[in-house]
Amino acid sequence: MRYIGLSIFLAGLAHPAVGQSNTSLPGIVTEAGKPVAITHVIVVDGTGAAVRPDQTVIVKGSRIIASGPAGHIKIPKIAQVIDGRGKSLIPGLVGMHEHMFYASPIAGPPIPIEQFVTAPRLYLASGVTTARTAGSMDPYGDLELKRGIDAGKMIGPDLTLSTPYLEGAVPAVPTMHALSGPDDARRLVRYWYDQGFRSVKAYADVSADELAAGINEAHSLGLTVTGHLCSVGYKNAMSLGIDNFEHGPFVSPDGDLDRERKPDLCRRLDGPQTGRAVLGHITTNVSPNDAEVSDLIQQMVRQHVALTSTLAVLEGGTDMSEKRRARLQALLHPAVWTYLNEASPERAARGALFLQAMRKEMAFERAFVKAGGLLMAGCDPTGDGFTLAGLGDQRNVELLVGAGFSVPDTIRIATLNGAKFDGKSDEIGSIEVGKRADLVLLNGDISRDVTAIEAPAIVFKAGVGFDSATLYKSVTGQAGLH
Repeated sequence: MRYIGLSIFLAGLAHPAVGQSNTSLPGIVTEAGKPVAITHVIVVDGTGAAVRPDQTVIVKGSRIIASGPAGHIKIPKIAQVIDGRGKSLIPGLVGMHEHMFYASPIAGPPIPIEQFVTAPRLYLASGVTTARTAGSMDPYGDLELKRGIDAGKMIGPDLTLSTPYLEGAVPAVPTMHALSGPDDARRLVRYWYDQGFRSVKAYADVSADELAAGINEAHSLGLTVTGHLCSVGYKNAMSLGIDNFEHGPFVSPDGDLDRERKPDLCRRLDGPQTGRAVLGHITTNVSPNDAEVSDLIQQMVRQHVALTSTLAVLEGGTDMSEKRRARLQALLHPAVWTYLNEASPERAARGALFLQAMRKEMAFERAFVKAGGLLMAGCDPTGDGFTLAGLGDQRNVELLVGAGFSVPDTIRIATLNGAKFDGKSDEIGSIEVGKRADLVLLNGDISRDVTAIEAPAIVFKAGVGFDSATLYKSVTGQAGLH
């Protein structure tokens, strides 16, 4: 593809050295110092407003300085002009459940492998310009990655860092810290706050006392707390002051919906800490239309507790299209791809359960939004391994449309809603004059074909445009191991 007036600089480095300047990073396609005019483009602005055809958007420096009908916007003579005919422009995605790790592609417990080059590049190439790391496995690594990105030495989205997990005894993942009680929860939150973390993540086997202590400490420091819960029911967590739930009650199991669960215990099935029995019971026996589920929604709305939709990780590799399989195979390391495709009856059964849960989550999310709840979106590149950083965020958009949301409403869920939750909506999350120029130019009309989300041409982060194809190419065959 060629862009009018572009001077494309493609650095040949797959791994930029520390100390490189921003202008030498791979994939930058905008000319320093010049305004950029994207003309005759279809705009979905992130506010939920109707799609606007034939628009021109002008970026100068890091800001959007003009936006409106193509015939009414004056283009500066020195501007770098990009012809947007047949293309769509959306705000940069604000991913609210992202990770910089990938589950090890070997048999055994889920050991995370950090992806400090591939993950941030995949996120940015896919249109994610802001990401919250909903739980850290290598907190010092996450800190240094954020510092590198902020300094313009590394490529990736702006990061809001979440702490290592608030997890109870015998953690679900061996590399998680097991809290020894409420005082330990307070110490963990305060320590990582002092290091620069601004969000807290609670996990499946945290006790109510530990969660309460963590929430109180976080709120005293101005931090928000989100949770992938099970041992503590959703209503109990809300009484303690939690701000956000991950996945929803059919997947991050709302233990209150499991009548056989005991307090502070995520009921086991086939090994310590799996929580599979709770998930299976709720998914099989509870309907999104049940009164107790409706009551849960109403309480979440009353208490302004947000929900992060992670539909892509629930779908995983089940019924994946050939096009999506080909994209994934090209990006993953061959050894990882081989491992993922070693089918087993257990994985097939798990996939069927999660698809059932996904359908119920879709209904739950529709009802939650209809009631006035704040729904956000995130990728959570874990699960069965087929959900990859960035690509999973794109798939979320498609699945939300498949769940019944309109394209404008879906883009708002994936952009402005996350910005609102994080207190950044004055800066990012929508295409509005004066806001930061975090934008994604898509090949195709997303209002007519939502799969255009899989075809980003240029991703603008603070006004700097990156060629998506080049970023994808820089990590081809590496994801999952690097």
